[in-house]
Parts: sequence; structure tokens; C-alpha cells
Amino acid sequence: MEFPEHRDMDLTMLTSIGVKVLRFDAGQHIIEQGSVGTEMFVLQSGRAAIVINGATIEEINAGGFFGEMGLVDGAPRSATVVALEPCEVVPVAERSFLFLVHETPYFALDVMRTMAARVRRMNEKLLTV
Repeated sequence: MEFPEHRDMDLTMLTSIGVKVLRFDAGQHIIEQGSVGTEMFVLQSGRAAIVINGATIEEINAGGFFGEMGLVDGAPRSATVVALEPCEVVPVAERSFLFLVHETPYFALDVMRTMAARVRRMNEKLLTV
């Protein structure tokens, strides 16, 4: 079975229902490892790094997202995300997440694929140590 390519999310649906865009300066922490996670974030503009215990694991560009694990399981954040340049992010709380899943059928699949890819990359790094 073939799936469509990952598409950047159309955030106008969220901003049209009142979700506020958050702005971060370069070097500012967007989320902190160990903090409570009840939402995920979509990077509308800029670039950010996912950092675990001081090591950069992945860089995210505009259109990407992070913090999805905290939204799904409610556990403490497993990573810090740092703005590498000025960033605008759209927070996606559970209610907004469910709205996106309902309105854009491939949204949940994109989230699951990203989570799976990140787990695979972490596994590869662990196996090469």
C-alpha cells in the first residue's frame, strides 16, 4: 500500500478557532525535559532542536512538530526543545488534536509515522554505541 507524502499541516483551521501562535527567540526553550506535557506543538516558522540530556537528537524545520508523546501519554517530557532561530509555534492541546484528526484524515497517521521514525532513529543510535 502506498501512502501520500507527509504534507505540512494547514494551521489555519487551528488559528481560526482561536489557538494562539507562540513566539520564541533563538536559544529560548520551547519545552523542558521532565516537565508535564499536555500538548504538542507545530513549528509554523523557524528551526528548533530536540535535545535529550544535552545532546541534540534532531532538528525540526517549519511544518514539523514535536511534543506529541506528551499529548498522547501525558508523561513528563522526554526532551527539551530549543529554538535555533526565532520560531513561531502553534500549540495543539488534546481537544485541538481530536479536531485535526477528524478534519484532516492523514494528520494522525503523520503523527504516528513521525513518532515511529524518531523511535527507530533512537534505536539505531543505541545499537551503534
